[in-house]
Amino acid sequence: MRTAVAELTDEDFAQPSGCTGWLVRDLVCHLVIDAQDVLITLVTPTEAEPTRDAVTYWEVAETPPTGADPLDALIVRLAAAYEEPWLLKFHLDDLGSAAGRAAELADPGVRVSTRDVVLTAGDYLSAYVLEWTLHHLDLIAHLPEAAEPPAEGLARTREMLEKIAGAKFPASFSDKDALLVGTGRRAPTEAENAELGELAAELPLIVG
Repeated sequence: MRTAVAELTDEDFAQPSGCTGWLVRDLVCHLVIDAQDVLITLVTPTEAEPTRDAVTYWEVAETPPTGADPLDALIVRLAAAYEEPWLLKFHLDDLGSAAGRAAELADPGVRVSTRDVVLTAGDYLSAYVLEWTLHHLDLIAHLPEAAEPPAEGLARTREMLEKIAGAKFPASFSDKDALLVGTGRRAPTEAENAELGELAAELPLIVG
């Protein structure tokens, strides 16, 4: 995803993202905060027993975000303060590469604490596969020439979303379409809705 952001043009940063109320620049700013969170969490060990894993870390909300949440609005103001897209690119690459190195060095069995929950570092990083894969899709929602998420990340995120849903998406759905439809990023077609069957009534899954 850092590579995808690095390849964006200045004009791309002013395009809408797949996140309601956020431009691409706002989403990239959010990714900077995510990278900071990873760094903070990986150096916040605890002896407490795990209370969540990579799947149960996520909670399903009843309504999709509107962009009006105070923290969402703060991201917009913070992103605007960067003024120049290259500054956001630099900050994401700087913090993102550091978070990547920290992830490679982390003992997956060490327990860490974040958001008032405890989980292993391995589960925490696996949870972020879902976070960053979905946000990669948000990043390129209106940028057809941009690089797509890696196939491995799409497949792993689909697997986690199916566990959250307690059901599998139809085999005819690509991993990307399963994620877009499953999380409400795209409305299903009439044919897809028929294939989803009873699962259609449970969608979208607003994870956060």
